[in-house]
Amino acid sequence: MFGRKLIAATTMACALALGLGGANAETLRFWTIEEQPERLAKQEEMAAAFKEKTGIDVDVIPVTEKDLGTRATAAFAAGDLPDVIYHTLQYVGPWSEAGILDTEAAADVMEALGTDTFAPGAVNMSTVDGEVASVPSDGWTQMIVYRKDLFEENGLEAPTTYAAIEAAVEKLHNPPEMFGFVAATKIDENFMSQVLEHVLLANGITPVGPDGFLPLDETKTVEALEFYKTIADASPPGDLFWKQSREVYFAGKAAMIIWSPFILDELAGLRDSAPPTINDDPTSAALAGMTGVVTTFSGPSNPDGAAWGDIRYFGITNDADTDAAMEFVKFSMDEGYLTTLSIAPEGKFPIRRGNADDATKFVKGWAELPVGVDRKAPLGELYDEVTINSIVEGLETASRWGVEEGQLSLASKIINSQTLNRLVREFIDGERDAKATVAALNEQLAEIQ
Repeated sequence: MFGRKLIAATTMACALALGLGGANAETLRFWTIEEQPERLAKQEEMAAAFKEKTGIDVDVIPVTEKDLGTRATAAFAAGDLPDVIYHTLQYVGPWSEAGILDTEAAADVMEALGTDTFAPGAVNMSTVDGEVASVPSDGWTQMIVYRKDLFEENGLEAPTTYAAIEAAVEKLHNPPEMFGFVAATKIDENFMSQVLEHVLLANGITPVGPDGFLPLDETKTVEALEFYKTIADASPPGDLFWKQSREVYFAGKAAMIIWSPFILDELAGLRDSAPPTINDDPTSAALAGMTGVVTTFSGPSNPDGAAWGDIRYFGITNDADTDAAMEFVKFSMDEGYLTTLSIAPEGKFPIRRGNADDATKFVKGWAELPVGVDRKAPLGELYDEVTINSIVEGLETASRWGVEEGQLSLASKIINSQTLNRLVREFIDGERDAKATVAALNEQLAEIQ
């Protein structure tokens, strides 16, 4: 690998010195799933800055996310892959194994930038057979959103553990004025699947191992089920998903919810289609000031806890102009990184925290990027430094079922079957006890192939 890196660096240095970009160099083709016009414009801006620095053209090509897998497979078969693909987590393992990704090039980019400048959890989710397969660019982690003001007034610990959440529920639950939580209970919504995976990960529970399905640990899963019943019992009645979670919290009638970071600008009154209703001003940032977030939380059997993360990647393909593609990815993760993050700052947390000169350069820069739809403001003006750090720190422990075990496909089938949602809801409704529910889960999940 050292020899290859030396050759690549020498080749690129010579190309730049001789001005072999632009018309004299093949244009890089960059596929991106960020295809909305405003987001494409940001990526065109980054491509223009890269050309100004290197003389190398980049053709930014939008690809609809649902079509990405089939298009990449067809292009690979035809020997016509783009140079770089901005892609989702689900393709890291399969594309690495299929030979679509140049994993050595990705590892070289990471080493050049400094692997230690990246969030460890995101790096772990990018690793296949001990080597980084695609360069982690940005991501987000699911969050426990909570009324920090009420926690402080009542001397409650932040909701970083099952026990702390249960204690807060006991203290703050006073319906209909205040619900302790708004849990996900609508079984046919993917929202419930995400929330349950987060809760189970927090207690060290996974349904997959290296060889496929792994029976759920009874003790850990009983703990998780009983915890989930506690927060469900402290929720409003009915079939609840993201909509009710947001509405009840925005009305000032929920102490805690679980949500994605795309709620951050809405909390601050920056989106007219989802205004806070806690007071008479739908543009008020008051609720944002009352709110804290937790991304990593733990159950009694997993003190280190976990965060549910969704990561995006820059994949260098095996059909690439490798040296130029590596330079483009390095640029996108360094000089151009704040432009990368500015595409949607509320959902693109900086996986690379800083560089050799400033260990927190990109975190600080990200906090200054404007968010919002109908109005704009930097996250750093809306949330205090502790909250900003909590938002970003989830990437330290970000995880998903099946990633580490190489069983993401099976884990996805288990999640998408909604078996977990259905049986947990039946447990919440009192149709069977916790141990019987674990047995039913193991029996039914084992049948999923």
